[in-house]
Amino acid sequence: MANVTLVSGFLLVGFSDVLELQILYGVLFLVIYLEAVMSNILIVTLITLDLQLRTPMYFFLKNLSSLDVFLVSVPISKFIVNCLTQNYSISILGCAFQLLLMTSFSAGEIFILTAMSYDRYIAICYHLHYEVIMNGRACLLMASASWAIGGLFGVVDTACIFSSPFCGFSVIPQFFCDVPSLLRISSSETLVVIYASIGFGMFVAISCFIYIVISYIYIFSTVLKIPTTTGQSKAFSTCLPHLTVFTVFMVTASFVYLKPSSNSPSVIEKLLSVLYTVIPPILNPLIYSLRNKDMKQALMRLLSKTCN
Repeated sequence: MANVTLVSGFLLVGFSDVLELQILYGVLFLVIYLEAVMSNILIVTLITLDLQLRTPMYFFLKNLSSLDVFLVSVPISKFIVNCLTQNYSISILGCAFQLLLMTSFSAGEIFILTAMSYDRYIAICYHLHYEVIMNGRACLLMASASWAIGGLFGVVDTACIFSSPFCGFSVIPQFFCDVPSLLRISSSETLVVIYASIGFGMFVAISCFIYIVISYIYIFSTVLKIPTTTGQSKAFSTCLPHLTVFTVFMVTASFVYLKPSSNSPSVIEKLLSVLYTVIPPILNPLIYSLRNKDMKQALMRLLSKTCN
């Protein structure tokens, strides 16, 4: 029998071993985290309170912002505490819970973005039947399915990866528990099951990507047939923010999951993970707020009510 050391916990690796830099990273990420959370909560509040924003597009946007809050909170809040307390350890249960939530919210965000593309497709290509197709029940069903299926993906992936004890090294070369890092220290006996689960998840994500691309081909071809430039501008203003958000999310996620594996990830590779977890929640409110006239007007109405 070969000597095997079973892992009872993990050690997360930060960006630096220098104490002053660790504190600096903690403060920096705290500022970024607060900005991302507060801006997304503001969007959820505006859409919830303003009656003029109670449309399918903003209903899905509220779900997207809610997922963004959870997605950025899971890894970043732990990392901030680690930097400020100089304690980078995490239990197996804590790591599993972190992976479960990260996978669930990431998958849920992909499905919500897909639902948003379907909403834009119906609104532009079948605008006469929009209210019938995108009724309240259909929107609630699509949003609920996105959250539920995302949670199912999280449960399956987490169960596969943690189905057997980890052997060997207990150091995770990342600032949070992610799938690529855990695969490096997983038992080889379970890798087939793990890769099968990940492969199915990638197949679903690619299918969503293909659907969104095809939807926008039809959307843009329909928009270009609109006789007035005003109509074209209005249609593009509702579609381009969603397309931008989806592109940013998929590109940053691909950096994390498709980059070549290495036993000692560089600072650049860790920064790619930051892009995946932090950039989308920060950019989503900026893209939808700064370019959206309805959101600006809703904010002004809320401020006027508060002042009065």
